[in-house]
Amino acid sequence: MDRNFMASEEGVYGVVGAGLMGAEIAFIQALAGHRVILLDRDQPALDRAMARLRKIADKIDAADGNSSAAQHVANIQTSTEMADLSPCAIITEAVFEDLEVKTALWQQIDSIARKDAMLVTNTSTIPISTLASAVRPERRSRFIGMHYFSPVSRMKLVEVIPAFETDAATVAEATALAVGTGKTPIRVKDVTGFAVNRVLHTFIIEAIRLVEEGVISAEDLDTACKLGLGHPIGPFQLMDAVTSSLCLQAQEIMFDAYGERFRPPPLLKQRVAAGLIGGKGRAGWRSAPA
Repeated sequence: MDRNFMASEEGVYGVVGAGLMGAEIAFIQALAGHRVILLDRDQPALDRAMARLRKIADKIDAADGNSSAAQHVANIQTSTEMADLSPCAIITEAVFEDLEVKTALWQQIDSIARKDAMLVTNTSTIPISTLASAVRPERRSRFIGMHYFSPVSRMKLVEVIPAFETDAATVAEATALAVGTGKTPIRVKDVTGFAVNRVLHTFIIEAIRLVEEGVISAEDLDTACKLGLGHPIGPFQLMDAVTSSLCLQAQEIMFDAYGERFRPPPLLKQRVAAGLIGGKGRAGWRSAPA
């Protein structure tokens, strides 16, 4: 980690987690002109993330006929050391959707973050107030949820979710951060699954039931949703993109909170157990293994 990079600007931003979500959150912040530290415990994961971001930047620049996106990627520095986040004005956590993992991570961040840092979680289903309880009480007014959507570099929406103790200034700052990175923020109450995922997974569960019952094929239902409902992508193509395992995990969290309406369909559980989860290079509902 280049120490001069950290010292050069008071408002450096930190992102923890170099997966698909975290890397692109770092990317949009860099495109907005911010200096960013992208942190992961695994240097090879950081290297892969940066290589992927350079490819995204090259595509953007090719479409726009300039080189500004590629130049902004240089605003991102990588690190495997949690202490490197200590000067950050904003720290965004975007790691695996698991309460224990996120809680342990927030306890680490709490021990090194500067006192006035805004603390942001990118969880898609876990209540923000639950995660805020992992940091000291005096920090909780600065803790907030910002649920980005994948792929972050293209999707415009951000759900802004205040926790019980989040103050108005932090909500305003998170909203401004979203707008400043080219996103459209909407404010959502702090409940399990928030708003979009509750609608989405009700839809996905029914789509799987239709296939499970032999009413329609996955391919035809994707076509129906695109041509009949105007969706840009069908539910099975979506599951292949984000992985069925992630969908199952989200449904299990919401099933625990809300009961039967979010019970994961048996076919989804069976396919995940069989490893048919989709994602890059893996077989899914419609994708074949590489």
